[in-house]
Amino acid sequence: MSTSEKGSYHHGDLRAALLSTAMEMLEGGEPFSLRAVARRAGVSPTAPYRHFKDRDALESALAVEGFRGLLADLDGGRGLPSSLPDLAEFAVAYVAFALRRPALFRVMFGKPCDDADDERVKAADALHELLADALDHVSPDADASALASAGWGLAHGLACLHLDGKLQAASDKEVADRVRGAFLAITSVGA
Repeated sequence: MSTSEKGSYHHGDLRAALLSTAMEMLEGGEPFSLRAVARRAGVSPTAPYRHFKDRDALESALAVEGFRGLLADLDGGRGLPSSLPDLAEFAVAYVAFALRRPALFRVMFGKPCDDADDERVKAADALHELLADALDHVSPDADASALASAGWGLAHGLACLHLDGKLQAASDKEVADRVRGAFLAITSVGA
């Protein structure tokens, strides 16, 4: 049995195995290439090319997984928020995701979205749509798209400030309180 047959047989779903391996390497702080991922996954060096044309394509697939995970964290089974404090919890979940999975977060947002990658575009759009729907639900008379961009910018900025060590916090609770407070402070201006 060839290495690639063995890898396909062993993994069942080669693409998923490669993504899982790449995610482990990324989040473990290990530099990775398609060859390194193949080696770690126990498949031939050419096997990843069946699913990813290059490292950028693999990173894009990781970003899609990240967007899906972030959407799941934001939704959390709660449904759409009904108040500004409920909406602030979206920002808290966003920052918590970034701090829990910093390497993935940077892959998701560190490069321009590849418009040729339909999955990544759809995943990023789904995040923006969820935020717009949430804001429209809380403030139906406002420009939901503009508010979604503003809310996303605030949460993203706070996440990056924490990740870059510009904002320090002794606990997850302190981070959550800061994010909640900032979100509610901005949304109450002019109210």
